[in-house]
Amino acid sequence: MERGAQPGAGKQALKSGRKRAGDDDVSAATRKMRMLRSLTCGNKYEKLARAQGAALIAGVDEVGRGALFGPVVAAAVILPPETRIRGLRDSKQLLQEDRERLAMIVEARAICLAIEEVDAETIDRVNIYQASRMAMTAAVLRLVPQPDHLLIDAMRLDLSHAQTSIIYGDSLSISIAAASVVAKVYRDRRMCELDREYPGYGLASHKGYATPEHRAALKNLGPCPLHRKSFTPVAQTELPWEEFPVEDEAICPIDSSV
Repeated sequence: MERGAQPGAGKQALKSGRKRAGDDDVSAATRKMRMLRSLTCGNKYEKLARAQGAALIAGVDEVGRGALFGPVVAAAVILPPETRIRGLRDSKQLLQEDRERLAMIVEARAICLAIEEVDAETIDRVNIYQASRMAMTAAVLRLVPQPDHLLIDAMRLDLSHAQTSIIYGDSLSISIAAASVVAKVYRDRRMCELDREYPGYGLASHKGYATPEHRAALKNLGPCPLHRKSFTPVAQTELPWEEFPVEDEAICPIDSSV
């Protein structure tokens, strides 16, 4: 299989995301969500990899990249051939109870899976993009047995494994969707645990994203040690430490569903 991004999938997804009649009155986020829901999450890319000789195919994805608080979390999942899990798709498109149910199914059926996180301090030091790659790489390397092909959501890793980067992969590949759901459920549970350690920010509800509630808490309480100091909404508050340089790319949307 050719390594690298899958242009066909990307072009198809981008075409699906173009404005339709009557879309002028909805937000860009709503249009994107409609486009993502129109995509079919299946095993097309898994079959392509197997046709080229791959036997152990891992889906890899991360969650928490746009949050203001806490770690970025990555999961890597190897599913048996021809696995079908009804309703499995990108974790952002699922209700919490559906994510938790599907995560249990994935964990029961997977040949193996691994979860890794990279903390806020490291994110501030190396930037969120590199921290995401670190978490994904670590998750892959923890898999036993090791995969011989990686399906990754719009990313490439510095690994010797054959790999395919798929735009909107968590909406197109069952393996990547499985990783997305497992990582999301794990990180959400971590945010509920950390909410008890750092009360007042509402972490259990918004999971660390830049909701109005979270921004208001930052303004009133200031950041805590696990806030990402290099992210603009945090760096703009009163810091009890030496300020970090602000990374423009770290500005995250006011959307707690990511």
